[in-house]
Amino acid sequence: MTEEFLHYLWRCGLYSSLSASPGENIEVIDRGKPNYDSGPDFFNAMIRLGDTMLAGNIEIHINASDWYRHNHHIDKAYDNVILQIVLNNDTDVMRNSVEVIPTAELRFDNKLYDNYKQLLDNEYWIPCESFIRDVDFRKMEEWLVYQSFNRLEQKAAAFGSALYNNHNDWQESFYQQLARNFGFNLNGSAFEILARSLPFRLLLRHRDNPFQLEALLFGQAGMLESLPGDEYYSALRREYQFLKRKYNLNPGGKHLWKFLRLRPANFPTIRIAQFASFLHLTPGFFRSFIEIDELDELKGFFNVSASGYWDNHYVFSKPSTEKVKRIGKIAIGSLIINTLVPVMYFYGKYYQLPRLKERAMGFLRELPPENNSIISRWRKIGLEARSALDSQALLQLKNEFCCFKRCLQCDIGKYVIATPPRVEFL
Repeated sequence: MTEEFLHYLWRCGLYSSLSASPGENIEVIDRGKPNYDSGPDFFNAMIRLGDTMLAGNIEIHINASDWYRHNHHIDKAYDNVILQIVLNNDTDVMRNSVEVIPTAELRFDNKLYDNYKQLLDNEYWIPCESFIRDVDFRKMEEWLVYQSFNRLEQKAAAFGSALYNNHNDWQESFYQQLARNFGFNLNGSAFEILARSLPFRLLLRHRDNPFQLEALLFGQAGMLESLPGDEYYSALRREYQFLKRKYNLNPGGKHLWKFLRLRPANFPTIRIAQFASFLHLTPGFFRSFIEIDELDELKGFFNVSASGYWDNHYVFSKPSTEKVKRIGKIAIGSLIINTLVPVMYFYGKYYQLPRLKERAMGFLRELPPENNSIISRWRKIGLEARSALDSQALLQLKNEFCCFKRCLQCDIGKYVIATPPRVEFL
């Protein structure tokens, strides 16, 4: 038994009775609001004890004696506790050594704890996997939207930190965030390091020259260090050597970039070339995106392809079958979900523009769901994402709740515990 489980029972009212001490009738009028910081477990509760109405805080323990073990008797933050909820009332509890604090033993259906233990003790991909198909997700709609919102808040907060570190330079912060997401999961860190080594204001000087943009990006990525190479590679290398001396640049290491287990179309060489084309073709950059109302227009900004050299190359100096290296629909969706939407949302929050926050959430509703290993696994066990809003919620659930078995903080977990499953655990 854990205090966390008793918290859940009290918060949700899933108890059959309260046995109060000293022997007076107890009526719960308001169980109070959970406190997730230090201090009593629930604030602003209201009870009737005998003929007396009491308003104050609730503290929950396994044993009544935990009051002393946790040193609450010498902590003034607990002076306004009107009731202690316990599993075992093993001792009287005194406030300031003179006043007995009412204590109530919580009684509940043991099947609730059995269901909870089943969630904790299994080794499924998600704790409730064996009967996830029996969950009525119409009742969970609000919870899923809330998790999408939480994930968006986290991403917006990360951008806010970057903005602070960049001395409130919105363009530089946006550029760094976009660069990171051009690298997607595997090369995101390497792309961000590249962007930090090449300030956006420097690239702006060469925005009209895509060849120079490629020279700067590939050179700073450490991909123009070796010899020999084909004619295009050699020309880029010469251009980079000139720009390197001009701007006193220090290139990164080629070892940072990962090619293994990537489809050739996702090689970092292709993504860097596409990023160079994007920077060349996108006027206004940050401001352009913030002012966009339509999703199709937003997608259009990413409808770019790598320069002509890459039509028949995936890496330098090794010709391949000809194919235009255009940014694909899935990649565009990912860039919008992970860069444009959080930045737009944060901008709306920062400048108190609710319409921008609503527009960002609206884009998530319009975009198709992501297709990655986590979303595929949710689909396999019976939960299909209908939009990017859904897939973001499912990613948040898996990463923030399921991985840590935080079932008591999850509405789905609480539903499973309180509802007898029709499918038994194996």
